[in-house]
Amino acid sequence: MSEGKKAKKPTWVIDKERARRASAAETIWLFGLHAVRDALTNPAREKLRLVLTRNAADRLGELAMTPEIIDPRVFDKTVPLAPDSVHQGAALEVRPLRWGSLSEVCLREGPAGARPLVVALDRVTDPHNVGAILRSAEVFGARAVIAPARHAAPETGALAKTASGALERQPYLRVPNLNDALREMQNMGFTVIGLDGAAEPTLAEVLASGPAGAAVCLVLGAEGPGLREGTRAVCDHLARIDHPGAFGSLNVSNAAAVALYAGNAGR
Repeated sequence: MSEGKKAKKPTWVIDKERARRASAAETIWLFGLHAVRDALTNPAREKLRLVLTRNAADRLGELAMTPEIIDPRVFDKTVPLAPDSVHQGAALEVRPLRWGSLSEVCLREGPAGARPLVVALDRVTDPHNVGAILRSAEVFGARAVIAPARHAAPETGALAKTASGALERQPYLRVPNLNDALREMQNMGFTVIGLDGAAEPTLAEVLASGPAGAAVCLVLGAEGPGLREGTRAVCDHLARIDHPGAFGSLNVSNAAAVALYAGNAGR
């Protein structure tokens, strides 16, 4: 190679750099008074553009950044939101939150005496379900909600609105490969329990069989197909949520809330 001529970068390095630049350029429009208010008060959130109607600005009160005040009649033409978005005259363009690595989040210090809990989602794509799960995860003190980078609900305005502020406080990690993340959590000391309605033991029985207060990762699959076979194979246990009814099933967000409650009750 002649002097001064730069070596050509490998394709994988170029692809990685492109992906990093694309990620840095990605922005999200949050909407609704509650979601916008919580994002504005979150110092970790990078905020780019705030668009409000006069009425929304009055309802939000003192603001951390200068808004663009626009006529409500042109709001939908100014801000790129889905037609059915209930924005209440408030929208905020932001960059996705960066929570750190899986180990940094899952091994962080939690409330004294609380069982370390993590929720993993296997191809749960509905942002309303994920938003509701984030709310429950925050209430019950989960360290994180993790999901694969593909085939899972991304961080969006609809998810943030359903999460009712929890997205700003509850870590939501998108990982390249869910099964690899579950194995990493097992190496951290977490017992991985997959929720399966056809499993023989109940979740309460599986939790009671382990050491008191042991770290647990609860894995929930998409409604209908449930957990993928590869995910089931990684789990240390499969368990069902016990119920007295003869038939019926829970929405995945409701199942997550019940499972998180059981995890806390069994600490």
